[in-house]
Amino acid sequence: MIYPSRLDRVLAALILVLLSFACPSNAEPTAPDKPAATATPAAPTTPTVVTATTEVPAKVDAPAKTEVTPKTDLVENSVVKIFATMRSPDPFKPWTKQAPRDITGTGVVIEGKRILTNAHVALYASQVQVQANQSGEKLSATVEFVAPGIDLAVLKLEDDSFFATHPAVVRAAKIPTVKDSVMVYGFPTGGSNLSITKGIVSRIEFAGYNFPVSGLRIQIDAAINPGNSGGPALSGDEMIGLAFSRLGGADNIGYIIPCEEIELFLKDIADGHYDGKPAMFDGLQTNENPALRVYLKLPKGAEGMIVREVDGAEASYPLKAWDVITHIGTSAIDNEGMVKIGENLRIRFQYLIQQLAKNGKIPLTLIRAGQELSVELPVPTERPMLIPDLEGEYPPYFIYGPLVFSTATSQFVGPLSSNAKAIGALSSLGNPIITRRGDKPTFPGEELVLVASPFFPHKLAKGYDNPISRVVQSINGIAIKNLSHLVSVLHDTKDEFITINFAGHGTEALVFSRKEIVAATDDILNDNGVRAQGSADILTIWNAKPAK
Repeated sequence: MIYPSRLDRVLAALILVLLSFACPSNAEPTAPDKPAATATPAAPTTPTVVTATTEVPAKVDAPAKTEVTPKTDLVENSVVKIFATMRSPDPFKPWTKQAPRDITGTGVVIEGKRILTNAHVALYASQVQVQANQSGEKLSATVEFVAPGIDLAVLKLEDDSFFATHPAVVRAAKIPTVKDSVMVYGFPTGGSNLSITKGIVSRIEFAGYNFPVSGLRIQIDAAINPGNSGGPALSGDEMIGLAFSRLGGADNIGYIIPCEEIELFLKDIADGHYDGKPAMFDGLQTNENPALRVYLKLPKGAEGMIVREVDGAEASYPLKAWDVITHIGTSAIDNEGMVKIGENLRIRFQYLIQQLAKNGKIPLTLIRAGQELSVELPVPTERPMLIPDLEGEYPPYFIYGPLVFSTATSQFVGPLSSNAKAIGALSSLGNPIITRRGDKPTFPGEELVLVASPFFPHKLAKGYDNPISRVVQSINGIAIKNLSHLVSVLHDTKDEFITINFAGHGTEALVFSRKEIVAATDDILNDNGVRAQGSADILTIWNAKPAK
């Protein structure tokens, strides 16, 4: 049997091994349904990153309907190669960034003298350049908008005279149909010239992009490879979508973001601010089992999806457990949660949320205890997460003696959760980064504060197990709410000793002399080449004058 203290040491050693594999991939996503932590490269702060809560200082140009390219033989002139230098965050060394990485992708000219590409081509880019097909000149660009959830970004050139000879591509107003022919333009690895691959539309569905965002997605069999990201896919003379991913381990299964999703994104950012997509986050299950239907006393022929877990805790929330949602708007929902669109398309009913949402709500019809009801369901554009994605930001941190504190993010947890042994050890210890993954915060501002890195070498750590990945429960008996609160507690305490307790089972408590650990911090920073004791927002708290 491995006892808790020994298990904690085993886990720490295992995490140290995993650190060398924690960097995000330089290739483009191969599993489009995975969360952003694994599907999106991550790095620096020069570009303006727009998330569902980020303000943008300036409005974009109004769409110019006249800037269009009506012929596919002219599309080549409006497809560009993108060169980006990225500085991804390092969640295990939050005081620094990962080494610069150069990547390439593709973009396409759209109205408003802009270039459309994928978010994972532009996210964390400290330098961006674009190069037109058959041109030897690279033009400097800036990232104006980037939405990691739906994997779309907009670039602006410093010199917009480029667009006088490189007009926008016409986008299709309708969803294509299965078997429609498609041609994908881009600059994949393996060569420097423009590549054009041909195939057909294989499948159309509503699927997950980067958690928790879902959207319409088109599967094609035209080859898509790293470097194709952000390139246009055309059917006939019109662009039907933007290449963004391929299915790893499979031949000729690629995915494009359809124009409907692109139009929603461009309409959203037209006021200079990206709000995000409305969505439903309640837990549902299918209604296929005969015994289940009898248990629910459903009328004969009634179909729909069963509510198993509601996302709202307030008594006024319109859905209850065991409700059966039968219609969204006027569209009937079948027992697998699908609705019919047109004659040949059957798709998840959540697709209609983005079409029907008005004032943040959608109309639903449901059966509750045998009675039919009509309700208005709130569909927020974001879902608060206790362990959030960084979405273009860098992790906050604070160094206190040999300890490095930060917050739990999907970028930190992702590399650990992909290892079965690490998951088993963390679960056995009851570590909240596993047991509470997927939870909402239980109060405003709640964060999981953890030790992000191994101890810095120092005699103060003598005899203690390596605390990496442990979540701080309390300091000197005060329950820790978030990183800012932890720093405030350390800043204000006058106690002789600092006692740190961690959440979970069998974890050690750490006790330090307050004067010794404060005095040692500067030497530790200097010895390890760390420029700042904490991130800027955290240092504001630490450097504040003591309360009188």
